[in-house]
Amino acid sequence: MTQSDLFNDLQLQSVELIEIDDGDILWIKRFLPKADADLLLQTLQNEIPWRQDSIRIAGKDTPIPRLQAWYGDPGMTYTYSGLKLDPLPWTLTLAAIKQRIEDYSDCHFNSLLANLYRNEQDSVGWHADDEPELGQNPAIASLSLGDARDFQLKHRTHPEQKLSLPLQHGDLLIMKGALQHHWVHQIPKSKTPCQPRINLTFRRIFK
Repeated sequence: MTQSDLFNDLQLQSVELIEIDDGDILWIKRFLPKADADLLLQTLQNEIPWRQDSIRIAGKDTPIPRLQAWYGDPGMTYTYSGLKLDPLPWTLTLAAIKQRIEDYSDCHFNSLLANLYRNEQDSVGWHADDEPELGQNPAIASLSLGDARDFQLKHRTHPEQKLSLPLQHGDLLIMKGALQHHWVHQIPKSKTPCQPRINLTFRRIFK
């Protein structure tokens, strides 16, 4: 371990409440210490059976520009953009990090969408996590691992209201309240080379 690594491990969490209209965002920087985040990133890259799914756009099946996997309690099926995802059972690794986030956030999650952005060409377009099975005002906890990427938001009816959050290795973002009704978000392609990034988005499905 270098002196720089040791300094990073000793850095404390920084919690920032993002001031926006029509929603709540809590940004916990360095939620995971670097050593924990490094180990989790390496484990999940090898442990998760990543796959490239396709979604239906204008009547045509189009491969999504990233890899993903869906985990959850039995029966927690998730559907978006014509794609139906049946849950894989929780691994010990994912169950442990889920419990850690639940203890911190005082929220309960029964499902997880894991995304792997392989390089700067992988992305996700503007969208909101507002599917009916997520309930009225869903709480979503998003953990970032790996290379930093910009998480961008804009208001649906006031698009001049925009945010760009450079999510770093080990950061946790908690979105709550009416945010999914009034805001959309994306991870755009990057103009500079990027190393892999994993994003774990914990959710609660209501059946």
